[in-house]
Amino acid sequence: MEAGMTKIAILAVDEPPRIDVQRLDQIIRELGEPAAAQVIGAALEQLALALRRTVAASQQRDPGAVVAHADQLSRLAWQVGLVTLAGVAIDVGACAERRDPAALAATTCRLERIGNRSLTELWDLPEHA
Repeated sequence: MEAGMTKIAILAVDEPPRIDVQRLDQIIRELGEPAAAQVIGAALEQLALALRRTVAASQQRDPGAVVAHADQLSRLAWQVGLVTLAGVAIDVGACAERRDPAALAATTCRLERIGNRSLTELWDLPEHA
């Protein structure tokens, strides 16, 4: 490699989300299948809304709103076992708190990818169970 040349790494953006199926099983055991389906369906709606709000706040460069929406998103995600989504939401909130625009932009993109995939996988789980 010539002096002054930068080595570029290609990073994979296909990150499978982790879902705590034991947490979902616990919800089903505690509530019964019909009620659990309603609770999980309502959680999916709230998760999708919190995800949209977090991304929008990031795009609008509103760190206070990012922190608030990311916190709500992480709590909702933990409740239904979306482990990866909860962790990424925490990371997004931390970047907003640090006022780090580059890191916030990158983690928000990751949040969108993981969020959409997590919601899709959670939605599809009952069909495969």
